[in-house]
Amino acid sequence: MNLGKNIQFLRKQKKITQEQLAEMMSVSRQTISRWVTKQLR
Repeated sequence: MNLGKNIQFLRKQKKITQEQLAEMMSVSRQTISRWVTKQLR
């Protein structure tokens, strides 16, 4: 499993949004989105 798939899987398992995850990690939602989409290609 790559980083993007791991992020998606764990985020859905915990029922949190990209926005919530970004806040927890002190990054922007766009950063989370980039990590996910870059890794899924």
